[in-house]
Amino acid sequence: MAKPATKLVIITEKLLLKKIAKIIEKSGATGFTAVDAIGQGSRNVRSTGHPSTSDNHTNMKIEVLTDTREMAMQIADEVADKFFADYSGIAYLTNAEVLSSYKFCGPDGC
Repeated sequence: MAKPATKLVIITEKLLLKKIAKIIEKSGATGFTAVDAIGQGSRNVRSTGHPSTSDNHTNMKIEVLTDTREMAMQIADEVADKFFADYSGIAYLTNAEVLSSYKFCGPDGC
């Protein structure tokens, strides 16, 4: 059985990953997924396809499934307040249904 959830997606600079992970953990969310991202926006083209001496100049897409919209908004607001004035980034929410709800809800179920 699927369990409703809110998915928060944060796309920002890779060098912020550890700091954002701490915010996610502090919020009570049980985890996240992060993958390299490329794209173009108001701060020009960002690409992982070009050779670089540092991996810190690439973008990450971070996805977090939360039980509530409020938890997702709290994470998004804190990330935006702390980082988006000085670093490229965007966050958005989508509705999701977790199919492996036993993993999302824990051993006692939802």
